[in-house]
Amino acid sequence: MNIIRRPFRYSYNNVVFVLIGLNVLVYVAMFLFNDLNLIPRLSMIPLVVIRRGWIWQFVTYMFVHDPRSISHLLFNMLALFIFGRQVEWKMGSREFLLYYLATGALAGIFSFAVYVFTGLVWVSLMGASGAVFAVQLAFAAFFPRSVVYLWGILPLKAPVMVLGFTALEVFFLMTGRGGNVAHTTHLAGFAFGWIYFMIRFGLNPWREMRR
Repeated sequence: MNIIRRPFRYSYNNVVFVLIGLNVLVYVAMFLFNDLNLIPRLSMIPLVVIRRGWIWQFVTYMFVHDPRSISHLLFNMLALFIFGRQVEWKMGSREFLLYYLATGALAGIFSFAVYVFTGLVWVSLMGASGAVFAVQLAFAAFFPRSVVYLWGILPLKAPVMVLGFTALEVFFLMTGRGGNVAHTTHLAGFAFGWIYFMIRFGLNPWREMRR
């Protein structure tokens, strides 16, 4: 068997709850330990990565959320809770953790390249949204017939919801609308999730969602 597609031994260890717990702990720590300067240390700042070599920020940025708005944390963790549990059950905990960290880190690296190329080297990238977008893609691919109630009211098939959100991200990115949101990172998470499915599982997410 191709080593790239060799599956992990299946286990289910509630990794989603561990990830949510880590995000909440970091958020609380930002208020309790101001002297540690966690935001510049853990969020992804291109110039800091270049000058100090803090490459761990490509991973740690996923666990930092804007302290000025708790909704940033709540929306990401709610999406991770709703979609992540089912994806983890389907993939197994080890595969899910690899998928989550790999897509999030690659989205961070891609965003870093874009920011450096465009001269936005002082941008502070934070949030789990890139990895969460990848998780939503996986949910739609694994459970294409599932119905998600948007805002608890509007019923949408999971693929329609995910592709609709992605189309909105493209629109916001191209028009410059949508506020101070890392649309590039969101789309990169979606794209790297797609590539992961193709390489790791040998599955085309589009075909899976069309089922």
